Amino acid sequence: MTVARGGQALRRTWEILGAFGRLGVTSFGGPVAHLGYFRHEFVERRKWLDDAHYADLVALCQFLPGPASSQVGFAIGLMRGGFWGAVAAFVGFTLPSALMMIAFAFGAASIDGPLGDGVLHGLKLVAVAVVAHALFGMARSLCPDKPRAGIALLALFICSYFVSAYAQIAAIGLGALLGLLLLPRDVGGTGTGDGSKAVGKQAAVFFLSAFLVMLLGLPLLSVGFGGPSLRIFHEFFQAGALVFGGGHVVLPLLESQSVGAGLMDPSVFLAGYGAAQAMPGPLFTFAGYLGAAGAYGIPAWLAGLIALAGIFLPGFLLVAGALPFWKDLRALGSARALLAGANGAVVGVLAAAFYAPVWTSAVREPIDFALAVSGFLMLAVWRLPPLYVVLCLGGAGVLTVYF
Repeated sequence: MTVARGGQALRRTWEILGAFGRLGVTSFGGPVAHLGYFRHEFVERRKWLDDAHYADLVALCQFLPGPASSQVGFAIGLMRGGFWGAVAAFVGFTLPSALMMIAFAFGAASIDGPLGDGVLHGLKLVAVAVVAHALFGMARSLCPDKPRAGIALLALFICSYFVSAYAQIAAIGLGALLGLLLLPRDVGGTGTGDGSKAVGKQAAVFFLSAFLVMLLGLPLLSVGFGGPSLRIFHEFFQAGALVFGGGHVVLPLLESQSVGAGLMDPSVFLAGYGAAQAMPGPLFTFAGYLGAAGAYGIPAWLAGLIALAGIFLPGFLLVAGALPFWKDLRALGSARALLAGANGAVVGVLAAAFYAPVWTSAVREPIDFALAVSGFLMLAVWRLPPLYVVLCLGGAGVLTVYF
């Protein structure tokens, strides 16, 4: 029986690796679009969890510092296949873009010129279609009544007026409070996601303690012992631990650590940032480029890998530490009302992000609007795989440059 369970666990790990590996090479468009891809793959297609449980994970990761979409993927892998499932989810989703960004630091890739601009524009239109499809499905499921629709609208106004990651956190917190005050205690449900493989509470306390020890201890170690490897890990761990919202929000801190510290020229930094926009997977893999391109005095590939480990680790420690307690919170009647309100707010937060930067950076001409609608219909009506939408709109983006 033990052998059978081991074989089942191994098959599940490979299943997780395959699912996230496919997303790792097709999930263009940034963190908001990634959440749409995840919902399509794991809620609609594979049914590993339901909409309510998925939105709970999104709300939790929005509250925590770090790369929100990568944290959601990590949590899905953790609940589906335990520790190795979480590792498989991270490797599958992150490794493709991480390797490409490190390769770009050696001059192996470029997105300069009209062709690159056209491909990038097409991928932005893919993000419009994907996020619109995710919003449409989540709004129907998570805002089925007037109170929750009102909470979503309030969150939309907050995040549209106060454009920051802290406004998103405040909107979700306010939505949770309004849900507690306005919604019945039996609203929603406990979700269908399988959390039996998630870490226990003792392990969760260990992960939270490890996060705090590294957050407080790495600066002291870096000063006392020095060394380029420890410096890289410390600086990128700090970036991943202290920035809410992920993605573009972390860029000013990364620029100060690299360009401001004299480790690279501004043009080198901006070239990597431009390449990151054309890559699938999480934008935090930009750290791999910065590590490899920086003048740290160690092999570039090693610096890139250390930077990647440093920037992703704090967010994953926090998710692993918070998830068991989050599950218990979901089981309480009053907490279900609170989380239902938070879920409604998540819809509003994603709607605000759908307009800026997803819509505003992609839809510039009437033809862009037509292409975005076409991508939405491919997903919502014809139910084509997202890869087809990427190929179609990526090619269409190139055509709009030349014709």
